[in-house]
Amino acid sequence: MSALSHIRQLDYTVIFARDLDAMRHFYEQVMGFPLTRKLSEHWFEYSIGSAVLALTTHGGRFDDPPPPPGALSVQLAFRVPPELVAACAAELNAKGVSLELPLTDHAFGHRTIFFRDPDGNVLEIYAEI
Repeated sequence: MSALSHIRQLDYTVIFARDLDAMRHFYEQVMGFPLTRKLSEHWFEYSIGSAVLALTTHGGRFDDPPPPPGALSVQLAFRVPPELVAACAAELNAKGVSLELPLTDHAFGHRTIFFRDPDGNVLEIYAEI
């Protein structure tokens, strides 16, 4: 049996932010994720259920240049109960966040909304219906 076959979950995701201050504001104030750990002025962690979302800057361990503005880097999906997808859309709208795609019930069994963070990453809030 492969050692890789023992992977059971995604533990943490790191976003290499172009604008760390804007990204921190978005994830802390707009999304309401609690800051659970700050390792330095360039590393911030948020607990989301059993997973961790970390924000950092380019140029640390990996010195790749940041992608150009407008280049999609990642999509993150956050699951909520079905009745809360519309409420999340309304809350985001009240905080000035525009939806990329409206609330949609899909034939494959998901209710979704899509929007972007300050770096242009696509975020999805969805429910299984």
